[in-house]
Amino acid sequence: MRTWITERFGRELPLVGAPLAGVGGGRLAAAVSRAGALGMFGAGAAATPGWIAREAGVAGADGLPYGIGLMAWALAGNPEQVDAVIEARPSLVSVSFGDYAPHVGRLKAAGITVVTQAGTTREAVEAERAGVDAVVARGAEGGGHGRADVATLPLLQSVLEAVEIPVLAAGGIANARGLAAVLAAGAEGAWVGTAFLACEEAQGSAAAKRRILAAQEDDTAYGRVFDVAQRLDWPREYGGRSLRNRFFDAWDGRERELAADEGAQAELAAARENDDYDTACIYSGQAVGMVREERPAAAVVAEFAAAGALLRRWS
Repeated sequence: MRTWITERFGRELPLVGAPLAGVGGGRLAAAVSRAGALGMFGAGAAATPGWIAREAGVAGADGLPYGIGLMAWALAGNPEQVDAVIEARPSLVSVSFGDYAPHVGRLKAAGITVVTQAGTTREAVEAERAGVDAVVARGAEGGGHGRADVATLPLLQSVLEAVEIPVLAAGGIANARGLAAVLAAGAEGAWVGTAFLACEEAQGSAAAKRRILAAQEDDTAYGRVFDVAQRLDWPREYGGRSLRNRFFDAWDGRERELAADEGAQAELAAARENDDYDTACIYSGQAVGMVREERPAAAVVAEFAAAGALLRRWS
């Protein structure tokens, strides 16, 4: 399974652990990289330069490649994040969801590989024009934030036809079968988040991991409820896929009312502090039904390695 990912970063598997802001810190990134894939951690909108430096120190402690994910819409209010990332010198940076183009040249000039996530073919073409090194075709099945316009497989096929830069696939890829499928289609690797949510190294609480392990493939919902309740300025086109719960169902379709409801905002904040996941959000993709036990990240990566045998069987 030699691809652009394995060759550019010296990895054994064409697999990237998605940034998973809030869950995927430096410890998880390091574990994924030690296992032969490419680990990443994500910087939330309020992440400080000091936090980025600390997590980068953990992620890169073994001297292995790793990546950092940034949210483009948040950088206008926290531009120091880019400075901190350049100072850390990760192998890969993902800048997505907003106006990322102004940051591409500076990151590349620092010797960092730059990618962005695209939820439509148009976004992928724009990314190539902006000068990114590769694009992640992120389908609607994916957990966390992104578009819900096109599913992974049709999006991947279309993007592969439309651009010449390397393409990674994201959304609904949970094991070796998913990795083999996107590699067979022409992707250079898979960008995987949900499969790592319940790992021992992930930062989610024990209560959150129990909810993940109990969830089925049809237990997710997509929308802006949690962003509106938290007063986060995510661009409207990028909702979030999370585990469906009581709070989401109560407010879905009532976002305008929710934006003015201070009680709901306080309720959600308290729930996050108290591990109340009937109210608080757990971002997760439709592959969550295949996450069945808490285990080390190395075990998850090892399971993906079986994609090689599947590809040989089909050849």
